[in-house]
Amino acid sequence: MAAATHDITDLKRRMQGALSVLKTELSGLRTGRASPHLLDPVMVEAYGSHMPLNQVATVTVPEPRLISVNVWDKSLVHAVEKAIVNSNLGLSPATEGQTLRLRIPELNEDRRKELVKLGHKYAETARIAVRHIRRDGLDVVKKLEKDHAISKDDHDRSSSEIQKATDQSISEIDHTLAAKERDILTI
Repeated sequence: MAAATHDITDLKRRMQGALSVLKTELSGLRTGRASPHLLDPVMVEAYGSHMPLNQVATVTVPEPRLISVNVWDKSLVHAVEKAIVNSNLGLSPATEGQTLRLRIPELNEDRRKELVKLGHKYAETARIAVRHIRRDGLDVVKKLEKDHAISKDDHDRSSSEIQKATDQSISEIDHTLAAKERDILTI
């Protein structure tokens, strides 16, 4: 039974991994509200390599629809500006010295619906990942019973635990999606 218990812990950890990937993907969806995480995917060509924006500048949100990027090294201002423009985020910086200001435009209704659809797609991908993890766990439990390493009762108990973990993970995915959907639609 020790092997099956260990597998349950590992399965739960993997299911939480699928949830954290979903949260990361959803945080990249622009809600029309400024967030410093909006610029997380921006890579700046600096000092001969590509670096994340947060390693060459401070990103703050002074107002709900404004992101301020304070570049530490004056010689990198142009590179940061270029990286933001080329990032396909639809943001155009206004540069004042070493500070770049990014206005977040209002979202129209069609764009909001598109973002919600994309959120649903991300959530479904996460649900599928959780179901694959469940299948892997059930396969291990079946094999353990077939090899007489665990009893039928242990098999049933483990299968029940795996299903419970799956249901909990899918519920968390649904709650995360619902919160993001509200965020996108009610601005």
